[in-house]
Amino acid sequence: MMKIYPKTNENDPYKKAKPRRKWLIITLVIVLGLGTAIYSLADRYLIRHVQVVVADDNTSAASTSSDTSTPATEVSATSDDWNYSSDDMQVKIDKVQTGSGSDQITYYVADVQLTDASSLRSALADNSFGTNITENTSEIAAANNAIFAINGDYYGFRDDGVIIRNGTVYRDDPVRDAMALFSDGTMKTYNETEISSSELLAEGATNTLSFGPILIQDGEIVSDFSSVKIDNNFGNRSIQDANPRTAIGMIAPNHYVFVVVDGRQDDSRGMTLAELADVMKGLGATEAYNLDGGGSSTMYFMGRVVNNPLGRNQERGVSDILYLKEGQ
Repeated sequence: MMKIYPKTNENDPYKKAKPRRKWLIITLVIVLGLGTAIYSLADRYLIRHVQVVVADDNTSAASTSSDTSTPATEVSATSDDWNYSSDDMQVKIDKVQTGSGSDQITYYVADVQLTDASSLRSALADNSFGTNITENTSEIAAANNAIFAINGDYYGFRDDGVIIRNGTVYRDDPVRDAMALFSDGTMKTYNETEISSSELLAEGATNTLSFGPILIQDGEIVSDFSSVKIDNNFGNRSIQDANPRTAIGMIAPNHYVFVVVDGRQDDSRGMTLAELADVMKGLGATEAYNLDGGGSSTMYFMGRVVNNPLGRNQERGVSDILYLKEGQ
């Protein structure tokens, strides 16, 4: 017996709507997924997250100086574009150029001698600790009446490390080699996992920076920079090759040397980590540490930016600086 099947209607609107609905759902899922990913990236790397608002050092100083029982003392100092001298500090900056053509390097060396370690301080962008809070080095320096400043470790680009600033612990997640400044004018490089923040404070640590690598430790250049890894953040680039650099070194207690290297430009290719370590060794540093480089590398002195950030005199915002200031 022959079976008769009902004739299908190829123009059935319900049948046509099914594939359209399927693609609509797929599109919505993709859009939601992309939106979530984009927001996650923006939240991690763009949206400001203020965890602590730090007391403004200038406000504190102003309130102290307003006390008529302790009048502010005027500082007697002499200075020019490359030098500063007072009873409390001596700063001498030299511009150095080596090589020629595509192998030329331009860098700046600041030799600093202090009578009191408290003249070397740290400051945070917008007086706030957190992530994605940035200002130019020159802006942070000017806001703190700095005589001299360099960019710091850009702590706000990562969420780990041990971060002590001006005696306060803001983050305590040890992961890498770091550097500490102490109240007796000394500097020490160390592994964060081998000494606690409480031990550092007990020893008199005033500031720690968490970037690296260590360049010189106990008077000797660290031999191998080939496996250096700072963090796993999105957008990182290799730091082994020649790049703009910022570094701090100690020659003796209260005698520091700061180096900022221009790079990625026609008149300066930048330095490798090994070259930077050699420079620090040649300057007499017994401890030396690499700070955030690339577009962040900036040296500020007496109201002006000394080097050429990004090869076009354009600073990149950073989360923190090290700076020199007269008085308490």
